[in-house]
Amino acid sequence: MPKMLRTQRKWTVFVYELRRAARRNSVASLAVLAALIFSPAVMFSPMFSVLAHPQGRMGASPAGGGQGASAQSGAAQDQEDSTQELDGWERPIAALPKDGKPLPAPRRDISGVWDPGLTGIGMLGAKAMPDDGKPEHQLPFTPLGQQMLMRTKPDSGTRAVLPGDTNDPVFKYGDPQGMPREDLYELRTIQIYRSPENMAVLYQFNKVWRIIWTDGRKLPDNPEQRWYGYSVGKWADDYTFVVETIGMIDGTWIDRIGRPHSADLHVEERFHRPDRDHLELSVTIDDPRMYTKPWAALDKLVFQRQPSSFDVREMIWSPSQYEKYNKLMGITPSEKEAH
Repeated sequence: MPKMLRTQRKWTVFVYELRRAARRNSVASLAVLAALIFSPAVMFSPMFSVLAHPQGRMGASPAGGGQGASAQSGAAQDQEDSTQELDGWERPIAALPKDGKPLPAPRRDISGVWDPGLTGIGMLGAKAMPDDGKPEHQLPFTPLGQQMLMRTKPDSGTRAVLPGDTNDPVFKYGDPQGMPREDLYELRTIQIYRSPENMAVLYQFNKVWRIIWTDGRKLPDNPEQRWYGYSVGKWADDYTFVVETIGMIDGTWIDRIGRPHSADLHVEERFHRPDRDHLELSVTIDDPRMYTKPWAALDKLVFQRQPSSFDVREMIWSPSQYEKYNKLMGITPSEKEAH
């Protein structure tokens, strides 16, 4: 059996078992498990596309197929499992050559295609400060910040509710993530372009983009609120690019687990390129109305450079597909009430 089909069967069985667990376990435990395992990170990721269309993601096996094909030997099966993976254009996915030692980064250049792997998903909130119950990850909330936090109902983390009960504006209404959540939840492949006046960052998740101005302008004194705010950037040194962002809509969440912010939020991003093939991103949150001191949301999250021909696959959150996902999991509000 081809590797992708075996994987699909395992996931189908796991869905069935998790639905059985829904009738035995507490709501909170199920919600945490469902959020961690069957999140939109899976449902709308390239992995889910592979499971839905396994024949389109792998190159044809040398062993062939069809009615006249004989049973595959173990060696032939291993050969099939290692067949070259294809991108969305049915082209082999190329990998950059691996050199013996890191090569120096170009000066004042972070452009290109960058991929953090699975490290940027952020199911439990900001990666550097996850909502995992550990004392060292408790944020320095002001009384107002704590009050605003308790108004949010995330479907992951220690305060998780069922997906149908969440008031997450992204999943309840389909609102844009905004900043800084675009950095802190479902941070997948990004593409960075530069011009003499600015840089454009393109994000795989939900196919959004933002502009970082580099022409020397200052942040506005009285900005109108925007989903992604106003961003200006400058080089701290030849390999570190620092971005400041203000003016975000205060109804958005900072991350997946509902941490709040006010209109006074100030976000600092530091893009550091230690060598040619790696980029590190650090994010600091500063909002004196919600937090008694600034805190690090990301601490040198590592991206790897990809070839310029890399196909960034579509990954869009869809309300209709999310509803189907909840029904598949057996955790819609109507089904919950029926049991």
